[in-house]
Amino acid sequence: MFGKVNMPPTTPYAGKFSSCAPYGNNNNNIHPQPHGPYCNGGAPKPAKDGAYDGAYSPAENPYDVPQPHGAYRSSSVSSAAAREHHYSSSCAVSENPYSSPQPHSPRQHSTSCPGRAYRHTTAATTSAAAAASSSGSGGSSEQSSRNNSVAAKSRRYGHGVTASYGEMCYHDNSLVSASLEALIQHLVPTVDYYPDRSYVFTFLLSSRLFLHPYELMTKVCHLCVEQQRSGDALLDKIRFREVAPKLVQLLTEWTETFPYDFRDERMMRCLKDMTQHVARGDEYSWRAMQQMTQRLIKRLSALGQYEEAVSALNAVAMERPASLKSKQASGQRSDVMSVCDDPFVLAQQLTHIELDRLSFIGPEEFIQTFARKDPLENHKGFFRKRKTSNLEAYVNWFNRLSYLVATEICMPVKKKHRARIIEFFIDVAQECFNIGNFNSLMAIITGMNMSPVARLRKTWSKVNTDKFEILEHQMDPSSNFSNYRTALRGATQRSETAHSSQEKIVIPFFSLLIKDIYFLNEGCASSLTNGHINFEKLWELAKQVSEFLVWRQVICPFDRDRRILQYLVTTPVFSEDELHLASYESEGPENHMEKDSRRSLRSSLLHRENRS
Repeated sequence: MFGKVNMPPTTPYAGKFSSCAPYGNNNNNIHPQPHGPYCNGGAPKPAKDGAYDGAYSPAENPYDVPQPHGAYRSSSVSSAAAREHHYSSSCAVSENPYSSPQPHSPRQHSTSCPGRAYRHTTAATTSAAAAASSSGSGGSSEQSSRNNSVAAKSRRYGHGVTASYGEMCYHDNSLVSASLEALIQHLVPTVDYYPDRSYVFTFLLSSRLFLHPYELMTKVCHLCVEQQRSGDALLDKIRFREVAPKLVQLLTEWTETFPYDFRDERMMRCLKDMTQHVARGDEYSWRAMQQMTQRLIKRLSALGQYEEAVSALNAVAMERPASLKSKQASGQRSDVMSVCDDPFVLAQQLTHIELDRLSFIGPEEFIQTFARKDPLENHKGFFRKRKTSNLEAYVNWFNRLSYLVATEICMPVKKKHRARIIEFFIDVAQECFNIGNFNSLMAIITGMNMSPVARLRKTWSKVNTDKFEILEHQMDPSSNFSNYRTALRGATQRSETAHSSQEKIVIPFFSLLIKDIYFLNEGCASSLTNGHINFEKLWELAKQVSEFLVWRQVICPFDRDRRILQYLVTTPVFSEDELHLASYESEGPENHMEKDSRRSLRSSLLHRENRS
């Protein structure tokens, strides 16, 4: 049994929530790297082999089979033990989420050590001079493209030290700005250098603001090969053999963390070319490249199957409910409580759906929502699929859940049945809060606040709204959602010190997360007046996205219920007009405006039915 933990002390309702009773009886990096912006001290963990073995079949219900992390989702917890969870946090409320440094900010860990850049800026090192001498034009090109062989300059600003190493500027040993060319060169591994994982993740994530991933990969691979050229074929082969494992490591991190980049056939072609080049110099690295490519293809195949399955489910869900003119017979239609009458079990199944769909969102989709339009957008090939399709699908799921809640409330003929459904969803929302599923919580609140539901005054008069008001307070948008952000920090702290799988669950209110990232991008310039890229902004973007990746990797500990999941994702829901008309059928219009609205809606919907 898990001990019960109070809610954040900064909220006025600490400890008021308790679990609800059922309503009835039908229930591999090469070198150790410094700490980065991630909760576990490293970059987002790549998917393990076999993680996609349980991929969707297009004809199957995706909730009947393991999801991308299904290989690890085998444990379960008892409902009684899992119920007793609330958040504990001592964090103060901050209206601006970016106002103070975060504990896992990549800038606070010197993730791009100036010393690494400095080794390319001076000829004082004997080995560097010898390498430049022996490599001819190729070696001198490497040195000049790193930092133009310029000695480091340091200046003091306030309490910190700002240093420039060629075209890369640091403040207190943290990279703050650089030219695009210098950043690309800094990504390229050499015999004695490999970029730390925080830098790799940050630059691969946000570089798409400035150039297409295909262009970046082409430049990186070209530089990695060219800087080994010395004019001596045998020496070139030896040098490339030494750097090949590091190149493979870089490409592995790319394919594991940003696999959707490789839906572009040009990226796959470049990867194939590098595999052939590696094969000529190092058999071990060539085999590693082959294994990496196989994992990538497997993951992209799983993604394609998932997208097809979601599309098929959406097609089923688009079927219209029974005609409203036969509303009296709607009692024969299954409602949510006939499928599941336990709020906690329904909250568990909602959490399954949330984590399943979150797991397919690529981190780059957050950046591509506001990245400049790709001039090669119309290039023929697999990459023509929308670059943010999984992110959009997740937002659509939020909307569907909101409309499902409203539909379930408006459908019953009798007032007492509608009141019972409202109370049930309040309890489901409460359980979602306790689990850490803020996205489903907000979707339920949104559905219950839709005007067709809110106007049912006679129904609401039969409902005890105390718990609902507490939940609304937690998700109150005032002060930039300060109450929600406090609860989210509490859930995050609980996740970091979790002793069980359930305690690790953190599912953020997704639309607000997108909004935060959007305004972070809009509020900070990407380029500085000197032409440098503002890398401080890139650190902050990476910090926001990497936190999401940690949440996305959580294993859902609850048992799946196929019947409930099928109902949640395929049951048809009313459109907005149909909801309004159903609301008027439940409780008649109260004024002339509502009477005119009902008359207009009836005419409009009847016309649509006749046309279809």
